Amino acid sequence: MPAYHSSFNDRKGHKVLGGIALLPLHARFSKGPAPRPLPDDGEMDVIDETLKFFKANVFFSSFEMKGDADRLLVYLTLYAHQCVIRMSKCNSKDSVQSAFYQLAIENFSLPTDSSFPLSAFYSKLATKRDQDELRAYVLQARQELGSRLAEICIDQSTGKPSKWWTCFSKRKFLGKALEGPGSR
Repeated sequence: MPAYHSSFNDRKGHKVLGGIALLPLHARFSKGPAPRPLPDDGEMDVIDETLKFFKANVFFSSFEMKGDADRLLVYLTLYAHQCVIRMSKCNSKDSVQSAFYQLAIENFSLPTDSSFPLSAFYSKLATKRDQDELRAYVLQARQELGSRLAEICIDQSTGKPSKWWTCFSKRKFLGKALEGPGSR
């Protein structure tokens, strides 16, 4: 059975930097340079797709890139895994939200950097301006994903992180993780 791919691979007209599609985000919790979808566009964005496919995609040890949107999906899935690792150390909704915010704004490697675990899938950026634009977009996507994940991963009856999400902290997507075992 193949991994789940992004439905945005077939769409044209979005900007691409370093092989990553800068897709529109339904920004509910963050502000930034990400394009906004049309007001009547009620469909999922790439953040919703990442959260929907996370639990299934994490079990795959290989992933065929079918487009620029898949590269963004892979990055966001790795980031969601990093969030789940941090969430497993929290014991309340407030601490989860705080941990996710701190994780989103801390210094991070762009997927196009040589220090990124899957940098071979991404192309180098030509200018500093492109790097800054991609960093701003990725920062907004990280904040948005963390905020939405915090909303859905908290068990409503106990107010603590759901064991059905924290159990994925030990499972690595493509055998890689953005955070090492000794990190925080």
